[in-house]
Amino acid sequence: MPFLPSIAKEDKVPHVLGKFSTGTGRPLLDFHQKLLRGESPFTVAERELMAAYVSGVNACQYCYGAHTAVAKQFDVPESLITNLFNDFDNSGIDDKMKPVLRYIRKLTETPTKMVQADADAVYAAGWDERALYDAVQVCCLYNFMNRFVEGLGLTAIAEHFDMEGEMIKKGGYNGMLDAFGIT
Repeated sequence: MPFLPSIAKEDKVPHVLGKFSTGTGRPLLDFHQKLLRGESPFTVAERELMAAYVSGVNACQYCYGAHTAVAKQFDVPESLITNLFNDFDNSGIDDKMKPVLRYIRKLTETPTKMVQADADAVYAAGWDERALYDAVQVCCLYNFMNRFVEGLGLTAIAEHFDMEGEMIKKGGYNGMLDAFGIT
């Protein structure tokens, strides 16, 4: 149940951003749009997979479910994401993505323990500085969003995930701005 009495059990992030018109909702969704849909060495599918992965590491069922559904919309099998948590090395994830996901997991769980060797593993897999920069931003954004969702007590409703995934694929993140009156 949501921790704020004015938030309904069914309310999602855009409902909350629209309800509390503090001027932070639009820049937050603009950031989502630019980071997850803008130019990047990573495909949209890879970035959505990273969002789901960080959320899974944080055990944020709301964001994990929503971004797994979005990743599915971009042809990432749900089983691939699930397998990352069951048997990472044999999950079926492309070898080039493994050091990226290891990097963002470590950054999520133990940020003060990051070392040059962690970055070097990403570079050795063929990624450049821009890729590492984008991966760090996706990681940071979803650590923020996981805490936003959990801090407000938003409810994960599994039956809504596929609908949310379709909505985000069709309208992007900026599609929510006008639909939910977000300023």
